[in-house]
Amino acid sequence: MKLPGSLRFRLLAGAAVSTVVALAVAGIILSGLFQDHVRRRFEAELTNHLEQLAALLDVGLDGKPALRQPLSDPRFDRPLSGLYWQVGPPEAPSLRSRSLWDAVLPLPPDEMADGEIHRHAVIGPSGRRLLALERSITFPDGTAPQRIAVAADEGEVQDAAAAFNWVLGLSLSVLGAVLVAAAVIQVDIGLRPLSRLRNELAVVRSGRKKRFGAVVPSEVRPLVEDLNALLDHSEAVIGRARLQAGNLAHALKTNLAVLANEARSLEPANARDLGVAMARQVEVMRRHIDHHMARARAAAARGVPGVGTPVAECAASLGRVLEKLNADLGLRIAISVPPDHVFAGEREDLDEMLGNLMENACKWARARIEVSSRDAPDGMLALAVDDDGPGLPAARREAVLAPGVRLDESTPGAGLGLAVVRDVARLYGGDIRLTESLLGGLRAELLLPRATLTP
Repeated sequence: MKLPGSLRFRLLAGAAVSTVVALAVAGIILSGLFQDHVRRRFEAELTNHLEQLAALLDVGLDGKPALRQPLSDPRFDRPLSGLYWQVGPPEAPSLRSRSLWDAVLPLPPDEMADGEIHRHAVIGPSGRRLLALERSITFPDGTAPQRIAVAADEGEVQDAAAAFNWVLGLSLSVLGAVLVAAAVIQVDIGLRPLSRLRNELAVVRSGRKKRFGAVVPSEVRPLVEDLNALLDHSEAVIGRARLQAGNLAHALKTNLAVLANEARSLEPANARDLGVAMARQVEVMRRHIDHHMARARAAAARGVPGVGTPVAECAASLGRVLEKLNADLGLRIAISVPPDHVFAGEREDLDEMLGNLMENACKWARARIEVSSRDAPDGMLALAVDDDGPGLPAARREAVLAPGVRLDESTPGAGLGLAVVRDVARLYGGDIRLTESLLGGLRAELLLPRATLTP
């Protein structure tokens, strides 16, 4: 498994990183909440001890403070237990808990209002850090106010937080391991269709199957359908290529036989006449080759995604060439094609079809030729070539589209021009129509599939 390019690695790494980050954030939040809760409980307990101390404190007959009874928590009686109280000024308290032994709480000399509670962080016996709550109380008999304080070791909070964090860390680690294991299983199950698809691709490449037939999830089904469509297209292209090769071979076979016979009968006396006939036969063969090559190219390009040719660019290029070739005739070729009209096929095929139509128009036009295009139904484009020539009778319009029939019988040729146009157009799912032009001559309208021009 190549780590940088492996989909499995990416999914597992993403799941592991997200799991670790989520559990770490959850651990920090839970630890903070627990520590805050323990501290609030710790201070609430100290406040209860302070209120109990204030309630039990009284003034004796000698005017000194005294407790009516001991505080309820036994830790106050155990030396250095971590829970302490004292009554009186910090430097010389009047009363103190037995837990303080011979020490005192080093409270700062604050000025406190009656009933106000102050919080202090102090260092107590054995150098332990304490949290102390202090307040001042006034007795009803008018004696001087007394400062009372209760303190407890903050290590209890830290120990409780540390114990909780250890349990929490262990629990989150186990949970993280379970989640990562679940992610591994989930990724393995999720990628099984791709593994089956890879295995089936190997079967298709080996020739044991022609199509993908595995039952796959809906997310992968469009890919399988596209692969099957691609295989169908490739098989159709191969079939059409074989057919075109056979047609070309058949078309050339007869002409080669004629050419061979004429070459065998070639003598000085008839060399000129036979030479012209042989040249005509070679031209017919060239036209056949062009015809079948155009059909084969169109058959291969049909339905291939991403293939497109701007019509305006092609028409303008052909118009400039034909105007120069027919400069002595003074023909004017007007191009009126929107820039967003794109033919869903190869540039060579559009040059072949549109060039044939424009060349025929140049032969018959008197002064003007117009090339235009419009949107047609079913995602098609209608390319029209109009001329102001004599036109063509309706009875002959269908006949001239057949192979071997020429518009101009006085000129030599194989009569394959319009037949090539119709064959190539039909291979693309289109067609050609000959009608009367508004310019007075012939209109040749070519229907071709439209593509979307990519930016």
